[in-house]
Amino acid sequence: MSLNVVHLVGRVGRDPEVKYFDSGSVKCTFSLAVNRIKKDDPPDWFELELWDKNAEVAANYVKKGGLIGIKGSLKLDTWSDRSTGANRSKPIIRVEKLDLLGSKRDNESSMGYSGSEF
Repeated sequence: MSLNVVHLVGRVGRDPEVKYFDSGSVKCTFSLAVNRIKKDDPPDWFELELWDKNAEVAANYVKKGGLIGIKGSLKLDTWSDRSTGANRSKPIIRVEKLDLLGSKRDNESSMGYSGSEF
């Protein structure tokens, strides 16, 4: 049995970068910061990769600082360094499901709202 599933909730670290291919495919990449349980610990950073419909949704609605949830799988991107020829690799989360949970501004403005304004 094999299992490669990643679930993350965090804030978008940079606006999405979108690439359109001649084949009609769309690829979107951006980073995600996920806080640790201890507030003093720095967040963990992940590179996300979305394709086609998910990429288009992310390109249109995801912005730096926005809160999102994702479900995906871990993959290892490998290449040879052009200058040294050394093998390089970087972990990437390939996103299968994207949930838009809100932006930092949404959370700040709703914190002061009591729901009883008339």
